Amino acid sequence: MYNGIGLTTPRGSGTNGYVVRNLSALRSFQTPQDRASAWDVAPPKHREPDAEILEHERKRKVEVKCLELQLKLEDEGVEEDKIEEQVSELRTKLLAEASAQINAKSLKPSDTHGIAYAKKDELNKMARAFGTRSDYHEGDAFDREKQEELRMRRHAEREERDRQREE
Repeated sequence: MYNGIGLTTPRGSGTNGYVVRNLSALRSFQTPQDRASAWDVAPPKHREPDAEILEHERKRKVEVKCLELQLKLEDEGVEEDKIEEQVSELRTKLLAEASAQINAKSLKPSDTHGIAYAKKDELNKMARAFGTRSDYHEGDAFDREKQEELRMRRHAEREERDRQREE
């Protein structure tokens, strides 16, 4: 027992007798308002994938394949000019067929820009499938003033189209 806390003996308690601080308990100086304000914090901003980094990674993969071919041909004893010719053909072929399509399953966890690009592409596909407008913002449906403004704008556009049809 330490300062009146804990067991006098651990025998029969199913524990080792050490007193451990409970880190999951709320601090006593926190008020309910402090805990409620934690829910009001905006979610973290997602960074856009850097196109230059993705392009560099794509070109690096092409160059690795070209270097592998060059080393293989050098081991086989092929002449230098034929090696250069075959490597340049392979490079142009790979650069032509290499597209911005990224397979998310083949990415490493450290490839953050590739993962971000794949996620952005997935979300765009999902938005197109659901028919979500590109100018949609979360929570706009609950803003009565904005909904009234959009309704008036659609009404004015409809009247303008009707007027043009009559002419």
